[in-house]
Amino acid sequence: MIHYIALIHKEPGSGYGVSFPDVPGVIAVADTLDASLAEGAVALGFALEDWEGAFPVPRSLDEIRADPDFAALCADAVVAAIAPLAAVNEAA
Repeated sequence: MIHYIALIHKEPGSGYGVSFPDVPGVIAVADTLDASLAEGAVALGFALEDWEGAFPVPRSLDEIRADPDFAALCADAVVAAIAPLAAVNEAA
């Protein structure tokens, strides 16, 4: 199963924001940390279904931390590995 590194940030008075350095533009927000992990998986699943062209290949946490574009974001984030949720409509 493929997992993508997720960066989860929480500012006072806001929800938990989830972003994926390897999948630009895919984000999720939820009220709790657990819900943000679930919403992140759903967002990845929808992105995988709708992505045009080759879906980005995930990098390791070490590779992302070494990327100067994301090093600062990783410093104060909760870091998680999230797998894309299978197509929601397949379960119906």
